[in-house]
Amino acid sequence: MKSNRREFLKGAFWMGATAALAGCSTGALRISRPGGLMQGFAAAPLKKVRVGVIGLGRGFGGVQRMFQIPGTEVTAICDIVPRRIDRALEWCRKNGKKAPKVYTGNEEAWKKLCDSDDVDLVYNATPWLLHTPIALYAMNAGKHVAIEVPAALTLDDCWALVETAEKTRLHCMQLENCCYGETELLALNLARKGLLGDLIHGEAAYIHDLREYCYGKFDKEKGAGGYYDYWRLNYNKDHAGNQYETHGLGPICQYMNINRGDRFDYLVSVDSKQLSFEKYAKAKFGPDSWEGKMKVQMGNMNTTVIKTVLGRTIMVQHDVASPRPYSRLNLISGTKGILCDYPFRVALAKDEIESCHVFDKENGEKIRKEHMHPLWAQAGELAKKIGGHGGMDFLMDLRLSYCLQNGLPLDMDVYDLASWCSLGELTEKSARNRGCSLDVPDFTKGGWKTAKPLGIETIDMSKLDISNIS
Repeated sequence: MKSNRREFLKGAFWMGATAALAGCSTGALRISRPGGLMQGFAAAPLKKVRVGVIGLGRGFGGVQRMFQIPGTEVTAICDIVPRRIDRALEWCRKNGKKAPKVYTGNEEAWKKLCDSDDVDLVYNATPWLLHTPIALYAMNAGKHVAIEVPAALTLDDCWALVETAEKTRLHCMQLENCCYGETELLALNLARKGLLGDLIHGEAAYIHDLREYCYGKFDKEKGAGGYYDYWRLNYNKDHAGNQYETHGLGPICQYMNINRGDRFDYLVSVDSKQLSFEKYAKAKFGPDSWEGKMKVQMGNMNTTVIKTVLGRTIMVQHDVASPRPYSRLNLISGTKGILCDYPFRVALAKDEIESCHVFDKENGEKIRKEHMHPLWAQAGELAKKIGGHGGMDFLMDLRLSYCLQNGLPLDMDVYDLASWCSLGELTEKSARNRGCSLDVPDFTKGGWKTAKPLGIETIDMSKLDISNIS
């Protein structure tokens, strides 16, 4: 029996809130029944990567970027908003690209795209609640999947994606673009070179004032405005904890080899009270409006502390309501130095004896240039030209397509997706229960002990014809 989208969303909101109130059980003992671990998994090379993009809001950038990657073609697009379809087709026409096949007209049109024989990779850029359902359907239809963040909202979602990827032997990657930021890759390079010493502590965040977007009226004809049907505001209204955890967290996990030599052990999480969403709505729309009457459960600030099996700590923060400048923190501290961002600062000691008392701006810029990650050195200028959050979106898509074309393991696998996204449910449960300590499931089932750490991955530019990239 089919349910309409509104009923589905209401049910999902209710299930999330119910799960959060169920106490401090995390399902940590659940054992998946795989077809084999996916760590280091490499699929057969694809001569051409044929991409189907679902969701042309944020996904419109994916269409633009993927079309400009050699050996990659967007063969299908899907959205429920006609104007978004028109915009993508107009871009293709203006840029001399073959028009992709269009899937639209109803809220399950994406299924036909996933079933298409002309698609190898489903690029899922839909609202959050559709991320896991589309990914599961796509993998069962024989497609690799790349999912916008957060790829999963519950522990059951995380396990379902892990088990399905293992069963189908298909890639399931979260599109965590911040792992490809210039400073994030610089920090990874410093960590791999041992210049930070033994890593001890990291700090990550998503601090971004989104009140205007959350309360913005969506124009269904133009595909513009805020979030479609206020989906993000509704999610914030019904949930606590950190529900958008991966932008700052993903890079820290790569520095620390999470799931590849270390893993999350347990966490505690607390919420501040909520003031800014409600004050904003009353001031802008009036206290008697539906916006002004709405009560939002998500606190202004959520702060979570994770302890890893090897004894490291990671602080993760989330605030999308306060009037403060954007920050992902991006701090990594070791026995020989520290790198932190927003603004960028770095201090390196010669050894474990030397102290670092101040940040030297001039020396910091010298370190940035001297230890630039090879991927940025190779393709950074091109990435900035094509764009996408300063170029990191393009580098993410470029590496994804390059790995698929050459039969290489992806930089981020389904276990990274699951462990990072598990914070959504776990932080909510902890925050609703006086910051109780919760175990984080081992989605690798022990594979983290022997998995190879992410290296300093690059691209063989000789294998890419970039002469036609505009």
